[in-house]
Amino acid sequence: MTNKGLLIIISAPSGNGKDAVIEALLKIVPSSTRLITTTSRPPRPGNIEGVDYYFISKEDFENKIKNEEFLEYNFYAGNYYGTEKKILEDNIKKNKAVFLNIDVNGKHNLDKAKVKNLSIFLLPDSLEILKNRIRQRGGISEELIEERIKTAKYEIENSLDYDYRIVNENGKLDETIDKLAKIILPATNDS
Repeated sequence: MTNKGLLIIISAPSGNGKDAVIEALLKIVPSSTRLITTTSRPPRPGNIEGVDYYFISKEDFENKIKNEEFLEYNFYAGNYYGTEKKILEDNIKKNKAVFLNIDVNGKHNLDKAKVKNLSIFLLPDSLEILKNRIRQRGGISEELIEERIKTAKYEIENSLDYDYRIVNENGKLDETIDKLAKIILPATNDS
């Protein structure tokens, strides 16, 4: 893949601010975009096709897998999520920075596919603070919250190979964004 831009992976446990961080960085980093991934899950209220995800059926997703159209994909909570080769290539050609919100398994799959990236994992202050953040969002059971905390432990343990691991302190989102901008801006000027 010929690169003009740099793929920047932002990973974090559920509820630890990935989307808020990416939205803020898009305003700071020149010629940047967020890579829209594809999912087989149905849209949630307020989700917009081509903004939040590309929503396709499970059957269509499985056909794209068979046709090797994904750089990586995962099956999570009963649905597929994946990064399409063509979408990434088009975005890398047009932008200096392409942000991708992806989990640790997806990052490792991109590494296996030898996709050049800058990877950043956002750590929570603590699992208890993370649990409270998830609870405050509302709309999910305590059982599901516990499942997300179990997944968070796995992700944190498997994020040691990221280029950077930054604590996204509760109530200090602006400081986190400043730290990330200091990492990302020089890297995108080199690409």
